[in-house]
Amino acid sequence: MTADAAERTGSLIELPGGEFIMGADDRRRDERPAHPVRLATFRVAERPVSNDDYAAFIEQTDAAPPPFWTQDGFRIPDAPVVGISWHEAVAYCEWLSTQADARYRLPTEAEREYAARGGLEAADWPEPDSCWPEAACRASVAATEHPHVPIDVCRNGFGLYCMADNVHEWCSDWYDRNYYSSSPSAEPGGPASGVRRASRGGSWRHRIKFTRVSARSSLSPSYRYNDYGFRVYADAD
Repeated sequence: MTADAAERTGSLIELPGGEFIMGADDRRRDERPAHPVRLATFRVAERPVSNDDYAAFIEQTDAAPPPFWTQDGFRIPDAPVVGISWHEAVAYCEWLSTQADARYRLPTEAEREYAARGGLEAADWPEPDSCWPEAACRASVAATEHPHVPIDVCRNGFGLYCMADNVHEWCSDWYDRNYYSSSPSAEPGGPASGVRRASRGGSWRHRIKFTRVSARSSLSPSYRYNDYGFRVYADAD
């Protein structure tokens, strides 16, 4: 990997894979049924793609700038870039793959949930504490009105920042609220087709800024919302 590409991706953390229980039987309908999933080892960036990361992509391609960069709070260099469609996120991953010695991509929903759990079983949050969102150390995050620079108090057991807060992150899967009832147990990749793409994570724009690690969301892949960003993943070496 070149030095510039390393700076753009930040540190990628290798997760061991294995089996975990995806979903939750006592939560929303689209999180049911809870079911075992097996994943191979994969790598994930410590933090979402930042504004400065995305600026490098724009400089070297004909990509359009995000629509919110002209607004206060949306061009902080190390904060997550937002206003990125699913198609633009995929294009960034493809471009980054040409700059480095790895194939970067968006995660499957299963990979995103496994990564968000941080090694915990049956937990709603990055720590085994039902009061995690109300902790005083995260008060600044709870009060934010734009994407924030990742901070240590939002880090999970795998060392990943902002898996339950900050911005929604695109996944590679098509979204189907009933998919879990027929999902394969090994390396599920979502439905073969659909209308909306899956996304995960919390949102600075919501009244409640933190979202449970098993909670699902989705959006049309062409939309560019001011709380939608992404994070890069890669297969293991």
